[in-house]
Amino acid sequence: QVQLAESGGQLVQAGGSLRLSCGLSGRTFSSYPMGWFRQAPGKERAFVAAVSRSGGSTYYADSVKGRFTISRDNANNTVYLQMNSLKPEDTAVYYCAADVARLGGVGRTNPSSYDYWGQGTQVTVSS
Repeated sequence: QVQLAESGGQLVQAGGSLRLSCGLSGRTFSSYPMGWFRQAPGKERAFVAAVSRSGGSTYYADSVKGRFTISRDNANNTVYLQMNSLKPEDTAVYYCAADVARLGGVGRTNPSSYDYWGQGTQVTVSS
């Protein structure tokens, strides 16, 4: 059984930075491409960023490109999301997920493609 746990969310002012972490347990972490998603109140869960098994390939939603960076540390079973130049519209619950069925490349952008999810961490950006 794969378990994911996010941390690092908090209240931050616009223009500030946060780093989210997501730890995986129960399986070999490096086996899975990983993704970050977010869900704002009243909205559907949306893709933010994804990374390949090795960490060598990444992909971003246009809304965060140039501001967010996804990375992973396979030795410590952790994936990160570095968020810079935060905006109020970045306010959401952020989730990490494991794309178990993905055979190669980065994690997919469709949340229904992911098999395992963390509980989420709240990020609030004040204006």
